[in-house]
Amino acid sequence: MTDASTRTRSVVVEREIAWPPEKIWRALTQPHLIEEWLMKNDFKPAVGHSFQLRGDWGGVLDCEVLAVEPNRTLSYTWNHAHDDPAFNLESVVTFTLTPTPAGTHLRVEQAGFRPDQRQAFGGAMAGWPRFLEKLEEIVAGAD
Repeated sequence: MTDASTRTRSVVVEREIAWPPEKIWRALTQPHLIEEWLMKNDFKPAVGHSFQLRGDWGGVLDCEVLAVEPNRTLSYTWNHAHDDPAFNLESVVTFTLTPTPAGTHLRVEQAGFRPDQRQAFGGAMAGWPRFLEKLEEIVAGAD
């Protein structure tokens, strides 16, 4: 039996994007494009690479690349150190790209929200759809 206080939740956002996986992959892995749809960063698509995402809100996320399968899967930690346990987040974000006849099915999952992190969970529920809207705009305009 699992203790309810140790169970974590995930935010999952999925959408169809009318571009091939290769074009979306560029926006997920090139730092200047990541900055346009997500946050300032020092990202490199290499397993084990530690990097930071720096938000306009002043927060810094400490991240480490966990998996890179070009044009298919990208996964990294998404950790935000905070004195308040409700905001002290240790999570993992995974992007999965699946080719479709119309383009790409993009699935984003952020896993690791504890039961006491309702506000952080709600922020991710609201934030990921907005991030992905911006991602689609960047992909549409990128060459």
